[in-house]
Amino acid sequence: MLIDVNGIQLNVEIEGEGAPLLLLHGFTGSTTSWQWIVPFLRNQYQVILIDLIGHGRSDAPADSTRYSMDYAVQDLLSVLDYLQLGKINLLGYSMGGRCALHFAVHFPQRVQTLILESSSPGIEDDLERKARCRSDEALAAFIEEQGLEAFVKKWTNLDLFATQQQLPEKIKNEVRLQRFQNKPQGLANSLRGMGTGVQQSLWSRLEQLDIPTLLLVGKKDAKFRQVGVSMDEMIPNSTLQIIPDAGHTIHLEKPMQFANAVKNFLSLHT
Repeated sequence: MLIDVNGIQLNVEIEGEGAPLLLLHGFTGSTTSWQWIVPFLRNQYQVILIDLIGHGRSDAPADSTRYSMDYAVQDLLSVLDYLQLGKINLLGYSMGGRCALHFAVHFPQRVQTLILESSSPGIEDDLERKARCRSDEALAAFIEEQGLEAFVKKWTNLDLFATQQQLPEKIKNEVRLQRFQNKPQGLANSLRGMGTGVQQSLWSRLEQLDIPTLLLVGKKDAKFRQVGVSMDEMIPNSTLQIIPDAGHTIHLEKPMQFANAVKNFLSLHT
């Protein structure tokens, strides 16, 4: 269903019954990114799936400032209020994980548990953050100038997703087709508005995060595995779980292990 929030429409889908579990996809993703995970969860939880702004069936406005993390978490709050949900369990992957963490830091009273998959609190170093801004702007311009097909090919071949090459062709094709459901303007503006470079660093806020938190990282994802270790050292009530033989997209590469980790963690805290 499409829900009106703060001047735009967001696509929201709900499956199952039980304690509410909100899932936030990564950049280039959508609600369909979770299709391999939802069957493992919907028998125990009310699974809520959202297309973040600029993705899937949600609106992709022309104004890139509308895509900021501050707007994104206000949109999530509006969705929860519309659905009459108090506290939720919140799970986010990569960009969706950054959004989930931003929400948890600013609205901790609405979060029962937090699950972050291959995510980070942003970039602490100013020079590194500015460099990432330039990189994200260049990629946004590439999307606008070269089109979705050229971008998807470029994005799929990033080293970050190298472990996905081992997946069956059927799954790789489904992921590729799902990325084509996004709008070029939405993806470009998502980079400009909520990319890692422009996002406020939350490293300094982690020690105050008093929410049971599960950090999931793939053993083959060296960069985010190290980020996960650092986050685990700073968040008071966190658990770090490293998934063997997995890269950046654990829920896609190892769906059963991912689902079991999520369910085991939630069973302890809900």
